[in-house]
Amino acid sequence: MYNGIINIHKEAGFTSHDVVAKMRGILKQKKIGHTGTLDPQATGVLPVCLGSGTKLCDMLTDRDKEYVAELLLGVSTDTQDTTGEILRKSPVEVSGEQVREAVLGFIGDYEQVPPMYSALKVNGKKLYELARAGKEVERKARPVVIHEIEILDMALPVVRLRVVCSKGTYIRTLCADIGEKLGCGGAMQSLVRTRVGQFGLAEAITMAELERLRDEGRVREALVPVDSLFMDCPAMRVKAERARLLENGNRLGEDFVEAMDAGTDTLCPEAGQWIRVYREDGSFAGIYGYDMSERQYAPVKMFLERD
Repeated sequence: MYNGIINIHKEAGFTSHDVVAKMRGILKQKKIGHTGTLDPQATGVLPVCLGSGTKLCDMLTDRDKEYVAELLLGVSTDTQDTTGEILRKSPVEVSGEQVREAVLGFIGDYEQVPPMYSALKVNGKKLYELARAGKEVERKARPVVIHEIEILDMALPVVRLRVVCSKGTYIRTLCADIGEKLGCGGAMQSLVRTRVGQFGLAEAITMAELERLRDEGRVREALVPVDSLFMDCPAMRVKAERARLLENGNRLGEDFVEAMDAGTDTLCPEAGQWIRVYREDGSFAGIYGYDMSERQYAPVKMFLERD
């Protein structure tokens, strides 16, 4: 079984679910999950978790993301992108400076109303299912953060943007909101996700490249180890006589582990501090947090499967 993350470059026309289903066929492995949906027409970075790495799905979903999007001004659609039904067309009678001011005005905290065409649920029903049935329901605005917006190119009515944002941000909705702020409406024309946390587009591989690696017996070259997501945490090795406690996911006393980092004899932990815990053979076992009241390390998330 493969355990870890593969950074997939999702191509247009596939849903995130399609990518997972195809990877299960390519790798002959069921335990695979993605880390946040991309619209079918969107392309770019889709980290896919395998084996014990599936326990990381929620953690990766929470990471900041970067996108490059094209905003088409003067058009409003029911889906907030150009694949939807046109609701309104308006002349684009704004200057480049007005566009720049409106775009940059979204930097920071932002209350965003999720689109009807989304997978969010209201009363147990997915919004896109209600939208396809011709129903629209009230949605509460959700707080998101736009860390950065950069205008890469402007040839009105098209504006090309780079956006760095928090989890839960809909770029389609951001485009529509910019258009509304300018008074002419707007819709997303294209979208590429260029980064999710540490995973960038330059290192992502296509499904065809994954198939080639499988045929050549080289899939592990594309596999990012689970522990790579926690490299800012100190590394500790469990002592041989305490190995069974680790394998059972039990708490570990301070003297049950020893520092692995070169030149580090002891660790002076702080309350709640996370550490990476490894077996005696060097294989990664899990993340533990320090419980100062008990002077023990408590399991946070275990990754006990071996490659």
